[in-house]
Amino acid sequence: MTSSPSESRWLVLALALLTTVTGIVSSLGAPLVPSIADELDVSLGSAQWTLTVTLLVGAVSTPLLGRYAAAHRRRPVILIGLAVVVAGTALAALATAVPQLGLPALILGRAVQGLGIALTPLAMTVARDVFTPEKAQRVIPMLSVAGVVGAGLGYPLTASVAQFGGVPAAFWFGVVLTAGTLLLAWRTLPRAPRGPTPRVQPLEALLLGGSTLAVLLGINQTTSWGWGDLRTVALFTLGIAGAALWSWLTLRSPSPLVDLRLAFGTPALGPHVTVILAGTGMYMSLALVIVLVQTRTPAGWGLDQPVLVAGLMLVPYSLTAVVGTRISQWAGRYVPAVRLLPIGCALYLASVLMLAFAHDHVWQALVAMGIAGVGSGFTFAMIPALLVRTVPVAETSSALSFNMVLRYVGFSTGSALGVTVLALGSGGTVPTEHGFVVASLVNAAVWLVAIVVVLVIGTRRPPASLRAGA
Repeated sequence: MTSSPSESRWLVLALALLTTVTGIVSSLGAPLVPSIADELDVSLGSAQWTLTVTLLVGAVSTPLLGRYAAAHRRRPVILIGLAVVVAGTALAALATAVPQLGLPALILGRAVQGLGIALTPLAMTVARDVFTPEKAQRVIPMLSVAGVVGAGLGYPLTASVAQFGGVPAAFWFGVVLTAGTLLLAWRTLPRAPRGPTPRVQPLEALLLGGSTLAVLLGINQTTSWGWGDLRTVALFTLGIAGAALWSWLTLRSPSPLVDLRLAFGTPALGPHVTVILAGTGMYMSLALVIVLVQTRTPAGWGLDQPVLVAGLMLVPYSLTAVVGTRISQWAGRYVPAVRLLPIGCALYLASVLMLAFAHDHVWQALVAMGIAGVGSGFTFAMIPALLVRTVPVAETSSALSFNMVLRYVGFSTGSALGVTVLALGSGGTVPTEHGFVVASLVNAAVWLVAIVVVLVIGTRRPPASLRAGA
């Protein structure tokens, strides 16, 4: 427990900054993608990897850092993680300022920044262990909202800095934020007593990340290589083989990073599949909206707005996401989560269809993002609620952690898939209106499948032994 009210307040501030700033830094890529493509003279699909790789590293590192940060290792893991994020953000800033470094250095820096995503659950763990149960119940939800707000603030903040100071200035802004958070965390994070630490399986994390990366690279390169190219097939084959090997090792490990039997051997399958689809659909939408707002072509397609306006697109999304979360939590007292979850997916589906057929003005994009935010709040609040009712009480934490990993796998998939389908529909690297409509309809299909999954798989009742928490 914290020793004084003053120390307690400083620790709450440090934890809130940790979740907020990592949300801001992880969102640095999205509104800057078209600007990065222009400044580094690369394709939109290549520039999109500055966002995709951050989400992918976040997905893989979350369970791994969770294991490393047990007991007395929690404080050093958080501090080292923040220091690495500072270094990665600085490398990204240098890569955009020094032409000789280019896209590979920028992607490396953004990959390292992905570790920041894995620090948010650790901040919540600190709050749970350090504060009284009553205070922890107030602080932990605040930290969860701070992550959402951080991502929402990150778009307009970094876009504003980039608008007036260029892309490198946006990343240097991230360096200042993360460095300040590191200093405050170093001063306030308590040391935990020594205790037993779980066995760490880095090979499992590397296989999971490597196989996912191979599949995403295959998806991305179809625009230039084609689906039937030997290199594309090799990447897909490598990804599938890596995933199979990861599953084989995980099922035989006495202490796996992910309990696959629990994850897919119970009605938890419904929430897990839904979160992958919802994460994919969400980031397909975000990628397409950013392209729509900033695109300028001689044919008159695109809204031709500066990066600042692109950043502001996510403000209504973030605000209405909080509203949607609150409404769904209130409704959840009276209506089962399995009935509310399709509503969230349907709202997101409506926003995608609206933007597919009405995208001539900025206000239309803002309205669509507002509707999508409500749908996102409903969806991502109800998935954990639905998951909790499907697994034994003792395994709830493990199931929720795995669900978080799948969420970020979906995010990274959607980030890569959105611009890939856009390029395929456009017939080249220059986005066209036809390509945008095609990509939006594919995104709508993803949300439609999510609704079907919830209605068909999500309604399965767990065995009585699970409902009893046995």
